[in-house]
Amino acid sequence: MKISKLGKIITGALLITLIIIFGNRPVVSYTEKPTVNQRINPGQIAQVGSASYYQQLAKADDFYKGGNLQMAEQIQREVKPDFPPSEPPASPIFDEENLKEQEPGAAVYWRIANEGIGDDLESKILEPLTLLTEDYPRFIPGHLVLAEQLVKYERTPEAIEVLAKASTLYPEITELLDGKIALLRTEERYLEAAIAARQFALSYPDNPQAGQYENLAKQNQQDHNNYIQQQIVSGALADMLLEEMFGGNGSSNTLLTMLMQGEAQTGEQMAQQYKSQLTLVENEQLVNYVTQVGMKLAQLMGRDEFNYEFFIVDDPNLNAFALPGGKIFINTGMLKVMGSEAELAGILSHEISHSVLSHSFEKMATAASLEGFGQVLPLGSIFSDFITAEHSREKERQSDIVGTHALATAGYAADGLYNVMGILKQAHGDAGTPWTASHPAPTERVEYLAELIQRHGYNRYAYEGVNPYQTALGNTPKKEQSNSEPPTQNQPIF
Repeated sequence: MKISKLGKIITGALLITLIIIFGNRPVVSYTEKPTVNQRINPGQIAQVGSASYYQQLAKADDFYKGGNLQMAEQIQREVKPDFPPSEPPASPIFDEENLKEQEPGAAVYWRIANEGIGDDLESKILEPLTLLTEDYPRFIPGHLVLAEQLVKYERTPEAIEVLAKASTLYPEITELLDGKIALLRTEERYLEAAIAARQFALSYPDNPQAGQYENLAKQNQQDHNNYIQQQIVSGALADMLLEEMFGGNGSSNTLLTMLMQGEAQTGEQMAQQYKSQLTLVENEQLVNYVTQVGMKLAQLMGRDEFNYEFFIVDDPNLNAFALPGGKIFINTGMLKVMGSEAELAGILSHEISHSVLSHSFEKMATAASLEGFGQVLPLGSIFSDFITAEHSREKERQSDIVGTHALATAGYAADGLYNVMGILKQAHGDAGTPWTASHPAPTERVEYLAELIQRHGYNRYAYEGVNPYQTALGNTPKKEQSNSEPPTQNQPIF
């Protein structure tokens, strides 16, 4: 049976094409999450962070920069823990015939759901489709039709969650992404639609559609800006009327006025607020070094309209955070527990990704919307809890995906952030630091980052940058030499 239309939201043409032609679609390989027996034992990474560990990585750097990549990799393999083996999951299914052959149990759910659609019986449609997508997530049309039917029964937010979950499992399948973006737009959640499109463009730059999704991200970003501006105007008119009737202090739209200026200006204002409240490191050599590393990564992120700035906070706590518009803060405590430029780049790339994907800005816009555009929104309430509020699991994974891609593309060892998580795990377990309070626990993060690096085939045996990092922090390098020059031209640029 052909898939019916998604009405005005997800076009029937997309779904009909999906059922008819995707039976011959090439198999896409995805990596399965390690089983319980395969998961990383934190004890495997006990040597990460030790002096001998970094001494060996410094030797590997010498070979890497000299062009002897084989010897560099050999040294790194001797000291870095092995990742758990991963098996590719069953490839996605796109048509009913293959579903009957490969997953007969799922075919039963699919048949019942289609009968329910014909009879227009809500429970007979949604219940089997929900079971189908949960038990057999590889059948892509199941997610799309479930979303369609949820929209039909005025349950659009649930439909968005269905497609978001499916996109997490199969991030390269654009049909899922297209449906999610279309539904987000109907809910006027333009900023989330922009984030979803931009994440795909940044994560899969070689995909033929990457440029289209970048343009789609820009369009949704503009639609979001227009939407905010309209709400501010309408809210301001309402406030003027209320003030005339009851009086007031005229501060009700302070936050919304700032949001209307866009992410870059919002970030500038927020950064000024933080800079006035925090003790910043003024060591020019160290600040310049962190900035240079950060800019190498930021230039790969696709948000050239941002004025990226990197600040070092004189604070022993292990913490780093991002504000809108590319304003990144990292504590001295975090710098001290790391030992290489690749580890620094891992933390910075993750935080930069939060800015690039508008996660910080989205949080502020959402807070404004929840409070209501005619209500008083003091800036202090936003600033005070901004860095301690937990990002959603989906947003953290988005930043991991985009950040790790930038880390590897810049020529660094792709396990930079993974190794930092190992260090945090050894030092504090799964809790006890400001950074881990707002991010998933280190044990979970170690497992997921290993899976991510393997799935995308990123090189974890590339440049570490031990001696330049130690020199920048004022430590004596393990071996006196000049390591400030980049690798030869036939090596990745970092």
